[in-house]
Amino acid sequence: MKRLILFVAAAGFVFCGLTGCDKMNFLKPKKAEVVKESPAAAPAVAVKGPVVAKVNNMPIGLEDLNQEVESYNSMVPEENPEMKIVTREKKLSYLKDEMVRRMLLYQAALDRGLDRNEDVVDALAKTKMDLLVVSLVKQEADKINVTSKDIEDYYNTYKDQLKEPEEVSIREIVLAGEPEAKDVLVQLLQGGDFATLARERSKGKTANNGGDLGFVALDGIFKEMANVAATLDAGQISSVFKGPEGYYIIKVEAKRGGKQKTLNEMWDDIKRGLTFLKQQQQVEDLIGKLSRQAKIEVYEGEIK
Repeated sequence: MKRLILFVAAAGFVFCGLTGCDKMNFLKPKKAEVVKESPAAAPAVAVKGPVVAKVNNMPIGLEDLNQEVESYNSMVPEENPEMKIVTREKKLSYLKDEMVRRMLLYQAALDRGLDRNEDVVDALAKTKMDLLVVSLVKQEADKINVTSKDIEDYYNTYKDQLKEPEEVSIREIVLAGEPEAKDVLVQLLQGGDFATLARERSKGKTANNGGDLGFVALDGIFKEMANVAATLDAGQISSVFKGPEGYYIIKVEAKRGGKQKTLNEMWDDIKRGLTFLKQQQQVEDLIGKLSRQAKIEVYEGEIK
C-alpha cells in the first residue's frame, strides 16, 4: 500500500537526518563502493523483484527500490523538480547511499539486540496495529462500487445546488428615512446618475465609492437585498426597501455565473464524492457492528 511505501520513505529521511545525508548525497555521482561482509546475522527478508544488492547476504529487491524512489519523488516540492530521481544513475546512487547504508545500520542494531528493547517492541506493536487498521479500512473501502445510476440519481436530486455560484454587481444608496429615500428614487427615475447621487446623498459605507459593492454572491449579502437583486436584470434600479442600516435603493450593474452544470461536467466530481461518502459509511457500519459484539469498558475516573 502507498502508506507503507511512505512509511519506508519517511524512515529513510529519518536515517538521513541521523547520518548526515541531508544534502541529498545520493543525488551526487560517487565511485562504486565495495561493501564488506559483516558477521551480523540478520533475519531473512522476502525480496520483491530481482535482487539489486545484498548486504551480508540480506537482499534488496528492485521493486522495493522502485517503490522507495516513487515515494521520494512524490514528496519532492514542485519548485525543485531537479531533485527527483529520474535517471538510472540517480537510482543507483539512492540504492547505495540510502538503502544499503540503512541496511548496515539495521543489521548493527540487530547485533546489539535493539530489536528486544522494550521501547522498540512497544513501538513496533503500535505500528503493526496502525498498519492493520489501515489495511482493514482499505479492504472495506475497496468493496464500494458507485454505479452510473447512483451518479445520475444524485445529479437529478441536487442539480439545482450544483450550479455555478451566481454573483451580482450592485450599487447601493442608503438613507436614514423613507421620505428621503423616495425623493432620491424620483431623481433616479428622472435620469439622475446613480453613482453621483450615492456620493452626494448616501449614508452607507460605500458612498465615497459611488455606492459600488462590486460583484457579490447573493448568499453573501443580507436577505432583503439578495431578494430584490434576484428580481432585477442588469441595468435596473430597485424600489425603496428597508434594510439593517436604513432605507435602500440598489442598482444591478451586471450578473455572472449561475450556469447549470451538465451531468457530464459533474460526473467525476459526483463519483468521487459518493465514493468517499459510501466508504465512510461502510467503515462506520463495520465499527457499529463490532461495537455491538464487543465488551467495551471505559474507566472515566482514571482520566485525570
